[in-house]
Amino acid sequence: MHREIRHLLRRWKITLLRKRENRRRLALFRPILPGANLKDRLIACCGAMLGLAATGLLCHNLLTHITSAPALVAPMGASAVLLFAVPASPLAQPWSIIGGNTLSALVGVMVAALIPDPMLAGGVAVALAIATMSMTRCLHPPGGAAALTAVIGGPAIAASGMQFVFYPVAVNSILLVLAGWTFHRFSGHSYPHRAPPKPANSHGTADPPARTRAGLTADDLDEAIRELGEALDVNRDDLSALLEKAELHAMERMHGGITCGDIMSRDVVTVSAEAHPEVARARLIEHSFRTLPVVDRRNVVVGLVGHAHLVGNAATVAAVMAPPVTAGPETPAFRLLGPLSDESTHEVAIVDGSGGLLGVVTQTDLLLVMARTNLLQSLDSARSPAALVAPASR
Repeated sequence: MHREIRHLLRRWKITLLRKRENRRRLALFRPILPGANLKDRLIACCGAMLGLAATGLLCHNLLTHITSAPALVAPMGASAVLLFAVPASPLAQPWSIIGGNTLSALVGVMVAALIPDPMLAGGVAVALAIATMSMTRCLHPPGGAAALTAVIGGPAIAASGMQFVFYPVAVNSILLVLAGWTFHRFSGHSYPHRAPPKPANSHGTADPPARTRAGLTADDLDEAIRELGEALDVNRDDLSALLEKAELHAMERMHGGITCGDIMSRDVVTVSAEAHPEVARARLIEHSFRTLPVVDRRNVVVGLVGHAHLVGNAATVAAVMAPPVTAGPETPAFRLLGPLSDESTHEVAIVDGSGGLLGVVTQTDLLLVMARTNLLQSLDSARSPAALVAPASR
């Protein structure tokens, strides 16, 4: 009986090891691009098909009488992969495609004229193409193929000479970029790619927004890139925005159990949208508030009013109020960090599904809950077994 049990356990262990090994092998074929999904890959396939077909047909029907060179050159296939599959890549931007391919082809033609040995000329052409693209800020991997094509492309390309640079290479590149620009108007991707705008200081001063001052700085990012020692195929501003969002998600994950409903003030002083501005001013002064939620007759939040809004001679609060900033009671409190620190608001109205006012969360409320949470975490760390053993070890 024991022998049978040991045999079954051994077989079960072998099965698990085989499954683990199979998963490890299959992992080699998983896409490694962050953010890549099946929908985007299918969109890229359609884009490359349409873009290359349009470029080739236009060149074939309109320009083949100019030269005997092919209407469409092979490097355009590699350019299409970047343009349609990773349109946010710095290597796929218009100047990278047009400048990279054209300058590399120019380098290839010049090297082919100076070095008769095609094998030596090919290596020199690609090396000089990389240097040229790097110095002109248009690094584009297919540019290496364009330089090599100019050297070993065959008699038709050799006979074209310098004309090969402008047609087909430059014309192909321009038409492909135009096709990509048109296609990405409908694909859901921005092209040419623009990095997310950096959050601005809503108070009009030169300081960065409050929530970014304690996190990663530009110097931190530059130092990390230098220490990594690798060239990254990602825009620096994109990388900065990504890390900032990751920090906020990590904070929300660690403190996500505290909701707006847990910390909101429920006894809320409001003002009617139809009230005279002096009524709002009096309530602000009476309760020492900076802002008040503005509600309609159904207690639905329709705006926000503060001292800064009450400087004119309006007839009603509705004429001077600002748009409200709202959140639901189940919203993690730490999601309000951005609105309360970077936007021109001192409180967020907590509303139900129909917009009815339930309470408010102010900057002070969020500051206190953050301080209390950090204090409790510090106490928990001090009481942990590791912290208790550490002094004795010294």
